Amino acid sequence: MCGIAGIYYFNGIAKTEEIKKMTDSLRHRGPDDEGFLGVDFERRKVYPLMGKESRAEGPRVEDLEQPVNLMLGHRRLSIIDLSPAGHQPMGNEDGSVWIVHNGEIYNYLEIRMELERLGHAFRSKTDTEVILHAYEAWGTDCLKRFNGMWAFAIVDLGKKQIFCSRDRAGEKPFYYVYDGKRFLFASEIKALLKLEGVGSEPNDRIIADYLFLGISDHTSETFFKGISQLRPGEYLLIENNRVMTQSYWDIEPKKKYYDQEFEYVEHFHELFEDSIRLRLRSDVPIGSCLSGGLDSSSIVCLANRLMSNQEGTDRRRIGERQKTFSSCSEDPFYDERKHIEVVIQSTGAEKNYIFPDPKDLIQEIERLTWHQEEPFGSTSFYAQWLVMGLAKAHGITVLLDGQGGDELLAGYLPSFFYLFRQDLKEAAFIRLIKEMVRLRKNHGEALRPFVQRMFTAMIPNWKLPLITKFRGEKLEWAEEGFQTRYFRTFPMKAPLENDLDNYLYQLFRVTALPRLLHCEDRNSMAFSLEARLPFLDYRLVEFVFSLPLEQKIRGGVTKVVLRHSMKGILPETVRNRMDKMGFATPMSVWLRKALREWVLSLLESKAFAERGYFCVPKVKEIFMEHCSGKKDHSSTIWRCMNLELWFRAFIDRRPSATC
Repeated sequence: MCGIAGIYYFNGIAKTEEIKKMTDSLRHRGPDDEGFLGVDFERRKVYPLMGKESRAEGPRVEDLEQPVNLMLGHRRLSIIDLSPAGHQPMGNEDGSVWIVHNGEIYNYLEIRMELERLGHAFRSKTDTEVILHAYEAWGTDCLKRFNGMWAFAIVDLGKKQIFCSRDRAGEKPFYYVYDGKRFLFASEIKALLKLEGVGSEPNDRIIADYLFLGISDHTSETFFKGISQLRPGEYLLIENNRVMTQSYWDIEPKKKYYDQEFEYVEHFHELFEDSIRLRLRSDVPIGSCLSGGLDSSSIVCLANRLMSNQEGTDRRRIGERQKTFSSCSEDPFYDERKHIEVVIQSTGAEKNYIFPDPKDLIQEIERLTWHQEEPFGSTSFYAQWLVMGLAKAHGITVLLDGQGGDELLAGYLPSFFYLFRQDLKEAAFIRLIKEMVRLRKNHGEALRPFVQRMFTAMIPNWKLPLITKFRGEKLEWAEEGFQTRYFRTFPMKAPLENDLDNYLYQLFRVTALPRLLHCEDRNSMAFSLEARLPFLDYRLVEFVFSLPLEQKIRGGVTKVVLRHSMKGILPETVRNRMDKMGFATPMSVWLRKALREWVLSLLESKAFAERGYFCVPKVKEIFMEHCSGKKDHSSTIWRCMNLELWFRAFIDRRPSATC
């Protein structure tokens, strides 16, 4: 896991001080090594260069005297092959192809063996060198062979081409600027902000989507005007000073049917276990997040079996017991320790707890905002931040986590309502009634809100804000001109065969998961820690989307195939849980009590009033209504104040690399 950066001037000189500023701002992503490459693209000359923290020998970046129009920079977090042989930028044998890479190719050993049979020779044991040779062997089609998470840029001097890519699910970020005169890229936005003329203006369209719809990372645009991101499953080519992006992967509408129920379960279990096995490959210490929910508990229990059998990992990287890390609460409603303890007793793993405190949030919010780079949706990401810090404090460098399980396997409650809508379309009234009865029984919802939510689910989710406006529930807290100009809805993509799968597709590709992965990457990398997500193995993703609906929801129960596959492995009280929590925080209570004065100071500030986004009296009005307990406006209040914090960190003043 690393930080990458690059500067390419089509008709100009790339400066060493520019690339150095970019990589310095990414040091937290890679404190173990730094390296640079100067390239004269026209003459096809390359100059490998070192920084103060480089582990390899060579000329220093500040001593470069030859003019170059392209520079690559790299900060390394050593995970596989800790030796200087893993130094980047990395070139092939004749120096005609170079790469900077952030991420992990988990099946690199299998690909390496295939490449060796084709005659390729290797100088290191890294997955980065496997990418390099795979590109030589198969060109851009190499992407189809990789199982992992990645963002990389390959400079091909022979073709005079730059090839950049982001992994299928979008676990690793790739940001870029293209203005017709230059192409700039980096792992994080803050690196691009170090360059003149980049990111000085807010992107009001994306700000509106965040404020009104609560979404982000849903398009190639960012909160910074002029800064774009590669979408999940895309690659980018630069040739003849032109930039072209292309999708190389998407979820295909294919259904898989077996004769026997157990065949679905066996195949799922095989893929899930192999995904975890691959993600245990590491030359540094490994741990696991554990929320007490079905997803993270399944990973901990299966990983424990693999570790105990010494399959897929070096026990020296684990210790005597698997280490787990959890966010807990003194508020019983938000506390998951009773479920966590059951998993700990079953596995014998080591438990480590952290307790988020709202007063500490006030102290850390500036640093958290700086690392997140864009506004985020709730205080739950602070809980995740603390878990990452706790893991690092215990010597962990690789951390398994359960992101993606809910989006794949219909873990969110609204999934039922999309199933109901599909039942109505198919006139499957008996199944509809049975599922409604079992849902109410399993999840204990009162009849009135249950019916309201069911009928709300019959409306396409992108249209819900419009319905709210027509009902008279106007967004009165927003400045009227801003709302009129920028409020928009999005057509929901429907590439799959039924409403439930299309809803899950939307969660996975557009709304929920991209936002979660953004925060997962920034929170983990803030502590120089690599997060690995077994549910996002592309083989597992494709298989789950091919399953019949009843393997996802049946009898008022979600994640059917996962629950069945974990029988005898996961404690029954956890396997049969109907509720879900995750690393939650009592945000509503925090805003009402411990954070009240701090929030008021933000809402009453001159800067907040002058943003042009808010009707300040109305914002204060709904905040006081929230504080009185009459109505929960916590999500709206948080988005308003979090946007203000983002403005102060990134627009009012440029962020410091020493933050």
